[in-house]
Amino acid sequence: MGPKYPKSKAWSPYAAGALAGLLLALSVLVAGSYFGASTTFVRSAGLIEQVVSPGHVDSLEYFAKEVPKIDWQFMFVIGIFLGSLVSSLSSGTFRVQAVPDAWRERFGANPATRAVVAFCGGVIAMFGARLAGGCPSGHGLSGLAQMALSGYVALICFFIGGVFVARILYRGR
Repeated sequence: MGPKYPKSKAWSPYAAGALAGLLLALSVLVAGSYFGASTTFVRSAGLIEQVVSPGHVDSLEYFAKEVPKIDWQFMFVIGIFLGSLVSSLSSGTFRVQAVPDAWRERFGANPATRAVVAFCGGVIAMFGARLAGGCPSGHGLSGLAQMALSGYVALICFFIGGVFVARILYRGR
């Protein structure tokens, strides 16, 4: 199993959840928008492609309505990274690890294999998020905050899918 961290140093999941809820409320009040992240990755791809082939980006129907730009959602995604970094540093749980312990126990220590599988999983997750019109944070957190039935259905499906895949990959451990 992975390393055991002192419980006194770890963040309370209740406090972290309350802070996430407060941040969601502030996002609606200040920016007039709910949480979401998947569109940011598509816009970022458009920003990168504009450097290489701006004419191609201009010709795509999708980017007529989702203009590639750095906006509040882009900063939200950067904040997710920075917030998780601050959390791990402040709790003393930060470490650089190419292959997680649970993966190493089940599939071996080859970082290339782990990277390929993680990349493929990311592609599948992004495809699903775009197909569903949003990511877990968009449908789950924001949908629940709006009491939307689709938010509840999406979040339940995310959890069932995650449990199902984890049980297959890690043989029920």
